[in-house]
Amino acid sequence: MMTQIETTVHYDNGYEDEYMIQEDEWDRDMLLDPAWEQQQRKTFTAWCNSHLRKAGTQIDNIEEDFRNGLKLMLLLEVISGERLPKPDRGKMRFHKIANVNKALDFITSKGVKLVSIGAEEIVDGNVKMTLGMIWTIILRFAIQDISVEETSAKEGLLLWCQRKTAPYRNVNVQNFHIRMILWGT
Repeated sequence: MMTQIETTVHYDNGYEDEYMIQEDEWDRDMLLDPAWEQQQRKTFTAWCNSHLRKAGTQIDNIEEDFRNGLKLMLLLEVISGERLPKPDRGKMRFHKIANVNKALDFITSKGVKLVSIGAEEIVDGNVKMTLGMIWTIILRFAIQDISVEETSAKEGLLLWCQRKTAPYRNVNVQNFHIRMILWGT
């Protein structure tokens, strides 16, 4: 449930505007469009499997298959080339939380800040948190360290997008901000 607070904002120009400002108690489940969420699931599952196949395994359901932490730890080992602590082999909730925490601790040890992503959310199968965690892993282990001819990963990705969209009329990628232009309005 969303809670809203009504406030009055005063500007130096003397005008008074009223705004509805939402508190931090917002509903995370409403953030992703179902079609977009499904596309992220499909894309992130494929990315994870491209690495997990190197270890002879794969995932089918991204929010279910990482719940016990074992495949998540294996994914991190494969993409980093480093060994993580030995996983707990029990099937109880606290074993799963311990394993996911080992994975999250490893990610944090690489200088990555995990904002609002906790082991309990992953163990509970929270799809938004799981997708956010995988995106964070992709950024850290697949994109951040890329540099070509002294170009950062973000700049390189922007250049790639510009080259791929160059043949399309009315497409002009300048940055990664979304701007919609409505024709005929």
